[in-house]
Amino acid sequence: ILGSVLSPMDAWLLLRGLRTLAIRIERINANALALAGWLADQPEVERVYYPGLPNHPQHELARRQMQPGFGPVIAFAVRGGFEATSRLVASLTLATQAVSLGGVHSLIVHTAAMWAGSLNEAQMAAAGIEPNFVRLSVGLEHIDDLKRDFRAGLDQLRR
Repeated sequence: ILGSVLSPMDAWLLLRGLRTLAIRIERINANALALAGWLADQPEVERVYYPGLPNHPQHELARRQMQPGFGPVIAFAVRGGFEATSRLVASLTLATQAVSLGGVHSLIVHTAAMWAGSLNEAQMAAAGIEPNFVRLSVGLEHIDDLKRDFRAGLDQLRR
């Protein structure tokens, strides 16, 4: 009468997952902060948007409101435009191309490529969709593996 109800199996899975939620969030936050800082130091990356970085315009607000971490989502712009960004995203082996957020696996989306079938360049520009913009939701993978995967992807942009 009032709507859907979880099945017993879904309720059990939810309860089971809540037992490790804090440690998963801790790892995801640590990975995202480390990867955002690392990406900001890469010459192939034009800029990084992550509230955990001191140069983010709202870092102080985020520091007060988002503790104990700054979340899994990093946005960044790749030098070289649409084509370079597409090549980077396609070359990654750990981050899956998908638009969901907050899972245990890293997910990445090249926003302009996602909208290219629906909007033309002028419409994307009017909407603020940059051709080299990437959104990344960082997962639980080991940070060294994530950096190695991104380093390999960024290296292939120089070829």
